[in-house]
Amino acid sequence: MRKSRFTESQIVAILKQGEAGVPIAEILRQHNISKATYFHWRSKYAGATVDELKRLKELEAENTKLKRMYAELALENTAIKDVLSRKR
Repeated sequence: MRKSRFTESQIVAILKQGEAGVPIAEILRQHNISKATYFHWRSKYAGATVDELKRLKELEAENTKLKRMYAELALENTAIKDVLSRKR
């Protein structure tokens, strides 16, 4: 996936301009973004704060780590059961 030119905090600031009543055409021109990008961001980050986005990112990283740990343990468990069943 392509990396955005804007950080999440910058995206939230751009969306807050729209909520404050700045015309969308002006926002698009100022930040050189497309209308589709603006509305995609609005659907994804609507009402979110920078702190919430940071917390969400931390939780996603932790979740990924836990999923990896579970996969390794499940694989190990399967291998141990396979070895034990062959001994009988």
